[in-house]
Amino acid sequence: MKFNSVDFLIFLPLVFGLYWLVFHRKTSYQNFLLLVASYIFYGWWDFRFLSLIVLSTVIDYIIGKNIPLQNSPAQKKILLSLSILFNLGVLGFFKYSNFFIDSWVALFNSIGYKFNSTWTLQVILPVGISFYTFQTMSYSIDIYKGKLTPTKNFIAFAAFVSFFPQLVAGPIERATNLLPQILTTRKFNYQQAVTGMRLILWGMFKKVVIADSIAPVVDHIFANYEGLDGGVLWLGAIYFAIQIYCDFSGYSDIAIGTSKLFGFNLMTNFNFPYFSRNIGEFWRRWHISLSTWFRDYLYIPLGGSRNGKYQSIRNIFIIFTVSGFWHGSNWTFIFWGLYHACLFLPSFVFQTNRTYLKTSIAEARQLPSLQELFQVLITFLLVTVGWVFFRSETLNGAFIYLKKMFLEIQIPTTSRLHLIYVFLVLILDYSMRANPRKVLAYNSRVIRYLMYIIISIGVQFYFGYNETEFIYFQF
Repeated sequence: MKFNSVDFLIFLPLVFGLYWLVFHRKTSYQNFLLLVASYIFYGWWDFRFLSLIVLSTVIDYIIGKNIPLQNSPAQKKILLSLSILFNLGVLGFFKYSNFFIDSWVALFNSIGYKFNSTWTLQVILPVGISFYTFQTMSYSIDIYKGKLTPTKNFIAFAAFVSFFPQLVAGPIERATNLLPQILTTRKFNYQQAVTGMRLILWGMFKKVVIADSIAPVVDHIFANYEGLDGGVLWLGAIYFAIQIYCDFSGYSDIAIGTSKLFGFNLMTNFNFPYFSRNIGEFWRRWHISLSTWFRDYLYIPLGGSRNGKYQSIRNIFIIFTVSGFWHGSNWTFIFWGLYHACLFLPSFVFQTNRTYLKTSIAEARQLPSLQELFQVLITFLLVTVGWVFFRSETLNGAFIYLKKMFLEIQIPTTSRLHLIYVFLVLILDYSMRANPRKVLAYNSRVIRYLMYIIISIGVQFYFGYNETEFIYFQF
């Protein structure tokens, strides 16, 4: 079920009403409703793949419950390894089997051995598999590390794994944050619900009005890049930068806002990343749940920055390469990860990657300085160049696209409406940059309600006009 669909507009009020008016007497009743609703929400695409979520839930529940009962570290490690192998095995089979087969065939064909290029498996990629497998793996890892006590409540754990607002595209929640909330008694909080509705409205606006309106232009430019000049290709890359941001952060806003309606607080997944002043800050603000997951469960276990600069650099390249591969089974994503590793490296070597840990652009000021504007512009352009690899179908196509971008520049003509969309989302984001959790929470009631009306009209006008899947559903 898609957030930007009539089905969800019926589903959400129905579940909300049952949750607070019928099942409110006991937390266990609410959790059971959440579990059923989550399975319906996911099964709306294809009920067959519910078996994967159920199987992952059962296996990690049993493993998590048994890890503390083992007498030796070796036995605990065996159980943890089973959890990781199962989850990565499922993810690898459904997401990467054809990639490895095609790469293997291409390798042998390149050295003169001819293989049948039809050696591919007819595997359908289950929606959200990259998200919920990482979520269940973190549960087992945290229990193994002693950070979490396993729950005996299977329904609560199953609701954590399948929690419908963030099931298919994140944020990737940790059991240490979400599971205690599921196990705790919840009471309706009006202010929390208002904040949730604001997030849902803003997320819908970014997805329906901005991302879906720009999507056809982006598709046309990337499909016909060989016949277009560099100026148009620059516009295509910039439009895609805005599209993917509005699409993915829009989903996260809707997910976080929907969760608030049911009394849950999810982690922030985006923190106005296009106002970052270097690549290190960008990655602290973009897809935060994934970048912190890799930091905690891969970078730090590899040694992090503790074992000297050369091993730290190795770990950085591993993290960014794996991050690229997580996004998709294509060499374009791997190269995109390596590209960002190269961008991040100077910042790490010169120790500027943690310069802006606690401040945002124009902190306590209305306007940024010229230095900040320059830093933001350079960072945005570097990130936008990287998006060309992310969006392209092949590496060769990406390099041709970039070559034409830089060598065949002409002043492009474009729809003013699309440029207005770009500036609109950047201006509104800038106005809310101080706190990503206070979206549309302007002090002036007049401005606040005016924004509600304008955004609602925009969403109603565009809703269903060019309805597209969220980009991160494919990951």
